Amino acid sequence: MKFTLSWLKHHLDTTASVSEIAETLTDLGLEVEAVEDPAERLGDFTLGRVIAAEKHPDADKLKVCRVETDEGERQIICGAPNAREGITVVLAKPGTYVPGIDTTIQVGKIRGVESFGMMCSEREMELSDEHSGIIELPSGEVGQRFVDWLTANDPAKIDPVIEIAITPNRPDALGVRGVARDLAARGLGTLIARDTDPVPGTFESPIKVTINDEAREACPVFYGRLIRGVKNGPSPDWLQQSLKAIGLRPISFLVDVTNFFTYDRNRPLHVFDAAKVKGDLRVHLSKGGEELLALDEKTYRLAPGMTVISDDTGVESLGGIMGGEASGVTEETTDVFLEAAFFDPIRTAYTGRSLKINSDARYRFERGIDPEWTPHGIEHATRMILDHAGGEASEVVVAGEIPDHARAYRLDTERCSRLVGMDIPAETQRATLEALGFVMDGDMAHVPSWRPDVMGEADLVEEVARIASLTKLEGKPLPRMHSGVPRPILSALQKREQAGRRTAASLGYNECVTYSFIDRTAAELFGGGQDASMLANPISSEMSHMRPALLPGLLQAAARNQARGMSDLALFEMGHVFEGGEPGEQNLCLAGILVGRTGPKDVHGASRAVDLYDAKTDAEALLSAMGAPAKMQILRSGDAWWHPGRHGVLCLGPKKVLGIFGEIHPRILQALDVKGPVVGFTIWPEAIPMPKKAVSTRPALAQSDLQPVERDFAFVVDRDVAALDLVNAAAGADKALIEEVRVFDEFVGGSLGEGKKSLAITVRMQPKEATLKEKDIEAVGVKIVEKVGKATGGTLRG
Repeated sequence: MKFTLSWLKHHLDTTASVSEIAETLTDLGLEVEAVEDPAERLGDFTLGRVIAAEKHPDADKLKVCRVETDEGERQIICGAPNAREGITVVLAKPGTYVPGIDTTIQVGKIRGVESFGMMCSEREMELSDEHSGIIELPSGEVGQRFVDWLTANDPAKIDPVIEIAITPNRPDALGVRGVARDLAARGLGTLIARDTDPVPGTFESPIKVTINDEAREACPVFYGRLIRGVKNGPSPDWLQQSLKAIGLRPISFLVDVTNFFTYDRNRPLHVFDAAKVKGDLRVHLSKGGEELLALDEKTYRLAPGMTVISDDTGVESLGGIMGGEASGVTEETTDVFLEAAFFDPIRTAYTGRSLKINSDARYRFERGIDPEWTPHGIEHATRMILDHAGGEASEVVVAGEIPDHARAYRLDTERCSRLVGMDIPAETQRATLEALGFVMDGDMAHVPSWRPDVMGEADLVEEVARIASLTKLEGKPLPRMHSGVPRPILSALQKREQAGRRTAASLGYNECVTYSFIDRTAAELFGGGQDASMLANPISSEMSHMRPALLPGLLQAAARNQARGMSDLALFEMGHVFEGGEPGEQNLCLAGILVGRTGPKDVHGASRAVDLYDAKTDAEALLSAMGAPAKMQILRSGDAWWHPGRHGVLCLGPKKVLGIFGEIHPRILQALDVKGPVVGFTIWPEAIPMPKKAVSTRPALAQSDLQPVERDFAFVVDRDVAALDLVNAAAGADKALIEEVRVFDEFVGGSLGEGKKSLAITVRMQPKEATLKEKDIEAVGVKIVEKVGKATGGTLRG
């Protein structure tokens, strides 16, 4: 939002400087983004008078001028056609910076003749685009500062421009009067009354307006009137300069009037060329398929349900967004139909977003304008048109009713201290709200129509605190409700997630944070890519689907690192993966990958290629840190993106999967352009059983001073028997005594025969109460042979 200082003073009687106003606006919550003060860049320019102007001896278009300055007579070379004796000019003496040409003037020679300065044009001083000649002033004393002359004779040219950032909850500040109201409430001036008497209509408007029933919510009220006999043309200088200063291009007076009130009062208006309107106007919702050539010279195809204004020939305007080219005003317009309506913010936002139209009207309507000022807006605009363009106004045509916005909230003056920590007297709080336009009825504050953002008692406190001073807000700790150690705030899953991250980092992995969106091809490689997980409006084709796993993001990160010469990588990520797009179809995962070599690269050759046992070790360490049981099964039932013979599923039974580790399938690596081999793991923290009792201490250390005993067994089994089945069977022979079973050898072929193999295991027995005797060990051995025989059909190898 931009406005000039003089525009602000049209509504605010103040003697405050630009810097004071800027500082106050920021303190009020209207953050000042920029202040452009032409006086600052023009302070070094002074006035001079040309005593003589003679032709340059070596250039036909240059003149050698003798100029009277405050430092005496100076010789200046000038190429302007209007440089002549007797005129008062603006001088840039040596050392003066000229903004229009981005140059600091120096003493120099032009075609062999010295020049001691420059006589400036308006474009060189960034006052306008005029550069046909140098500035000729009708008055002024030699040596007088040019800024002082402009202040006294043409202040609009050095009018400071202030730009503020508007948050979506402050639509009232999108008008200069709203800004002035805030400053007046702070005490930086007095708000000037700018009312106007209604313009009496002298005839009945030939153009009527109706609002269809289905459009009552989209456009609750519409005011219009015909003004005939106007003379359209360029706007007055003050209006053109005001619009130019804030970056708007003056078009014609009738159009400039609508732009003026858009910024002056946050009241968008529209003007139709009445001669081009066929029949009456009708506000309705589009059926879909209609086309409109808008004022931006683009044709838009409308979707069903958009708010439009039509005449007998078709759609003439998009309500609250932009008018149509067919009924737009031109310099030949003599009869104009003036519109002031209120349009629903939400429907206006949807329509503008769908058609990709960004206009000043849409920007304001979708944030909310003052519905009560709708009839006043048409009167103010009518008065301005009649005063500057002449004409005769009809009676006002009204369709619909102004929407009901009335609401009131109780002002609890003690709540200000509790909410924002500011002690403000009760009378000051009431006076603040009244200065902002609230009507106080006892303790009830009635919200003004231009403040749609005030929706509760807390908003009243915010207004009081904002006007008092946002810079005086101080952070104060909340009172402690209970003495002693506070209760922990992290859930068990959050603690588990924290432990997983810390452990992964301590194992040497670097944490990655990748996008939750990946491309369809990568998603399909990991079991995703279905329509259920596809985004309706992806920001790019590479982010079209929700990720079904964390591994594709990590592998793509590895590929980017390999492309930059980083071959040895250890990456992990903790985040959610998605089975679909509905709530509950997501799971928390921890995944990691190892690429290249591991260990220190030294002269002893300790470095080696990573393998699946590195991933297994890290996965087990992470599961242990997150509270998983020590004893887990390892099965071969992983997904297709794992190497079929080089992976393992960590589980508590076939249906309770906690994680998976192994080598990534070469087909996956080739598709993602990753140089392998790559090993990795995926862990599901939510699948780890929670402890039955919440304890904060470690379990008691269980140690025995009795000698453990180990015995080796070799069993002949079928070649398709899994070693894990044999280990589980042996361990179940005596769960109280057998502490560990591990495989240490496999033999295939030889005298075993076709289809057989030998698996050798070591069974470690740890007594708890007494040292084991030989008969006890033999009894356990018999049980082991029986259990393995029943489970696998294996026999002791002779």
